[in-house]
Amino acid sequence: MHYGLRILKRRRAVDLALAAKFLEVPVANVSDCMARMTAAGARLRPMHAGGQMAGPALTVKTRPGDNLMVHKALQMATPGDVIVVDGGGDLTNALIGEIMVGDAMRQRLGGIVINGAIRDADILRGFEFPIFAAGVTHRGPYKDGPGEINVPIAIDGMVIEPGDLVIGDGDGVLCVPYDSAAELLEATQRKQGAEAQLIAQIADGSYDRSWIDVILSRLNCYIER
Repeated sequence: MHYGLRILKRRRAVDLALAAKFLEVPVANVSDCMARMTAAGARLRPMHAGGQMAGPALTVKTRPGDNLMVHKALQMATPGDVIVVDGGGDLTNALIGEIMVGDAMRQRLGGIVINGAIRDADILRGFEFPIFAAGVTHRGPYKDGPGEINVPIAIDGMVIEPGDLVIGDGDGVLCVPYDSAAELLEATQRKQGAEAQLIAQIADGSYDRSWIDVILSRLNCYIER
């Protein structure tokens, strides 16, 4: 096995039609339906003009500061794919910038996630194309390898398998496992409906806050009268 320098085929990928339905629900609600146990870390922030991201992951694991395999992933990607790069969270050298994002936009990809840095930030922030990253630096990347494509990666403990669903919005990035995507969409849609009812109750003054005191009572909290 050529560990550290290999390019594998992606064996499966979440359906693009299913992925598109996640563009209609907040990432926070999906996260709640996953028991609030999964996250790509608060450092991964949107670096684009705004808007949601959803698509099958094309994963890249690279040496910090090196984007050779990111270029190869762009060559391999198909419309709708989200390229997810584990660059070790290093912010010393940028892994993508205006040129590579322009290539991704031309190919109609679903977005790019970089556990590392970007550059050309002022330009990228004007794009609607989804870009999430941990930071910004003007220092450019190297192109020497090693690196791997379509292998399992992890960002702050969140494991991403090739073909898993990767979603993102202003709250951050979340991976939905391939086998759970349809089930989690249904759960999230139900939660969103329930939250819409709460918002309506708050607006009309009928919202019931009695649950707060129920919990405090159970915790034996002292409340001065």
